[in-house]
Amino acid sequence: MKKNFRSVHGFGQDEIIINKSRFIGYATMVETEEEAQAFVAEIKEKHKDATHNVYAYMVGESSNIQRYSDDGEPSGTAGIPILELLKKEDLKNLAVVVTRYFGGIKLGAGGLVRAYIKGAKCGLEAARIVEKVMYSRMRIRLDYTLYGKVENELMNLNYRTENIAYDDAVNLDILCRSEEYEGLVGKLKDLTSANMEYSLVEESYMSELNGELID
Repeated sequence: MKKNFRSVHGFGQDEIIINKSRFIGYATMVETEEEAQAFVAEIKEKHKDATHNVYAYMVGESSNIQRYSDDGEPSGTAGIPILELLKKEDLKNLAVVVTRYFGGIKLGAGGLVRAYIKGAKCGLEAARIVEKVMYSRMRIRLDYTLYGKVENELMNLNYRTENIAYDDAVNLDILCRSEEYEGLVGKLKDLTSANMEYSLVEESYMSELNGELID
């Protein structure tokens, strides 16, 4: 089974002003290097008039693809600090771009490092750092007479249900951590005396924040 990992929930954007320079932080989850490059290109196109568009991204289950660019800032003052921040936060499969509009006051090497880290952090916070957990979507079909106790059990166990549909039986989807799938199937079989149909629809990574599934 694929491992859980830390990343960002979705796209995030925020900005800060440091000594009159404007730093705009962007962050997004990506699954391939092509997605990361496309994201960087999109931000660069959006801010063609910016002084710098600095970026860093990490892709792969073991973060084997790591790229960064100082985009004209002094070497080591921009891209690498952002990449090191991503490593320190133990984040995977994400891209960060920090756009700078120069405000006329030079920050010095140390000041640049701190400024780009702050810019990256504000983008990450806007995108929300989460735990990416593999979830299973189970579809079940059962008799109306069984639905009440199944619904209560799912509520008590804090499982999310979706796509409830009624015909001559009740149909619904249940989201659960993939590691809990077999155990949940067993519980539902016991509860219904195996009088239900079920199937595994899909598995995909979803976001958890403080242990709670979020949209």
